Amino acid sequence: MMEELFMLAALCVLLSVAGALYRAWRGPGRADRMMSAQLIGSGGGGVAVLIAAARREPAILDVALVLALLAAFAAIAFVKTITRDGAGDPEADTEDGR
Repeated sequence: MMEELFMLAALCVLLSVAGALYRAWRGPGRADRMMSAQLIGSGGGGVAVLIAAARREPAILDVALVLALLAAFAAIAFVKTITRDGAGDPEADTEDGR
């Protein structure tokens, strides 16, 4: 019974990800596309967690972790590309020379 409930929840999250795919494809701006990419990453991780619970396979949780990390790194890369001079770069020299 719980397996079917987990799979139904995964289907609902997949429908949400489908909406995010449409927004990534037709988004009016770069920020909208990035937010949809974030939703795709977190939604994919959520689906992986739900499938891992339904099938009782903890190895699938590793896939969810990788998807979450990739989504976070994509957001950081996006911010660094849209800011002038890569603002927030930890390797950039500061004004006082430290």
